[in-house]
Amino acid sequence: MLIDMARRKQSFLEDLIEIISYLPWWVGTLLAPISYFLLHAYTLKEIPRADSMQDLNSVVVPSMLRVFATFGQLIVPFVCTLGAAISAYNQFVRRKLHDKVAQSPGKDVLNVMSWQQFEMLVGEAYRRQGFQVQELGGSGPDGGADLVLARKGEKILVQCKQWKAYKVGVQPVRELLGVMVGMGASGGIVVTSGEFTQDALNFARNNNIQLVDGSTLHELTKGLKNTVMRPVNAQPSLVCQKCGSPMVIRTAKKGAMAGRQFWGCTRYPACRYTTPFEN
Repeated sequence: MLIDMARRKQSFLEDLIEIISYLPWWVGTLLAPISYFLLHAYTLKEIPRADSMQDLNSVVVPSMLRVFATFGQLIVPFVCTLGAAISAYNQFVRRKLHDKVAQSPGKDVLNVMSWQQFEMLVGEAYRRQGFQVQELGGSGPDGGADLVLARKGEKILVQCKQWKAYKVGVQPVRELLGVMVGMGASGGIVVTSGEFTQDALNFARNNNIQLVDGSTLHELTKGLKNTVMRPVNAQPSLVCQKCGSPMVIRTAKKGAMAGRQFWGCTRYPACRYTTPFEN
C-alpha cells in the first residue's frame, strides 16, 4: 500500500508532513534534531518581567513564542521524522515498482496500477535517467503537471496519464502547453500507459511537447540506465532571444510561407520573435 497524504489538507501539520515527505528522506531526518535543539534552546531563554503596561507589550510576543517552542520541541521533530519515514517508504515503493515493471514481459503491467503508482513509476524512470524530479502532488489523475524535471538548468514539466481503455487525445496536451507557459518551462512531456491519437501527436510535434507511450515507457524501465529517455516524437527546444520565453514549433497558415514550419515565441502576440525551423 502506498503512503499518499490526503489530497484535502486539514491542518498545518498535515501540510508540513506532506512537504517533508516530498523531500529526500535524509532531509527530514536531519531537520528533526536541528528543530528540537533550536526550539529547546528558546524554552530556556529568560523573558524579562513587565513592570508597566508599556513593558507588557514587549513581553507578550516572546511569551507566546516560548509557549510555541515548549510544545514545538516535541511536535516539530515528530513531524519531521514522520515525513522522513514516509519519504523513505515511498522511495522503497518507487524502486520496487520500477523493478516489477522492468521484469514484466509486456506493458500490460502498466494498466493494473493506480494513477498514483503510475506517477511514482514515471518519476523513478526519470530519476534513473539522471534528472532531478520534483513531485507536485496534483489534485487528482487529470490535474495539471505532475512532475518537474531539472537537469543542466533546464526545467521540463511532466503530465502522467494512466488511461486503461482510451487513447490520450489532444486536450491534455493543450492543457500542458498552457501550464508550461505559466510556469516558464522549457519543455513538456506527456506520459501514458496507452497510446496517443494522431491529433495529439500532431499538436505535440508543433508545440515542443514530447509524448511517451506505454511501450516506450516499458522499454525504458528494462535496464537502460545510461540512456537518455527518448520520447516518441522528441523535438529540440529553443529559448526566445528577445524575451527568454520557451519557443514552440508553429506552421504558417497564410502568406508566402504557408504550410512551412518555424519556431515562434510562446508569448505571441505579445512577443513576435521567430526563427526558421530546420529538420
